[in-house]
Amino acid sequence: MNVQETTGASKLKLSTVVTGSAGQGKIGPPLGVVDIGVSESAYLFRVALPGVRKDQCKLKCGIEYEGKVNLEGVITDSRILDRSPSAYEMKVQQLCPPGPFTVSFNLPGPVDPRLFAPNFRSDGILEGVVMKQKMHGVQIDG
Repeated sequence: MNVQETTGASKLKLSTVVTGSAGQGKIGPPLGVVDIGVSESAYLFRVALPGVRKDQCKLKCGIEYEGKVNLEGVITDSRILDRSPSAYEMKVQQLCPPGPFTVSFNLPGPVDPRLFAPNFRSDGILEGVVMKQKMHGVQIDG
């Protein structure tokens, strides 16, 4: 298991946990690097998933009310290229090896998982916007 921690300008401490083939990547673009944006009403996150093919990864994204995001997927075997008349075997592989992976991280606060809009971009970035949980309370004037 691999844990990456970063501290942003607003002192948000992000802890990302990667397992499976995501934790085995040694060189090349790392899988599971996360950016988080905050607005008044929502959170935006972007997760780097190099080597994950949108059409073959069976990517699942679960979001819990307290703001935990869980990604599960599979990096498909890329040793033989499908779209070529010739067969190629990879001799150098710096991306994460094929196999299942998970990436988990926490957003800065509670969310409403029903109000989630994911977009798996063609450049291997999973982008998601999830609305913050509305706090129902009594306003006290002081």
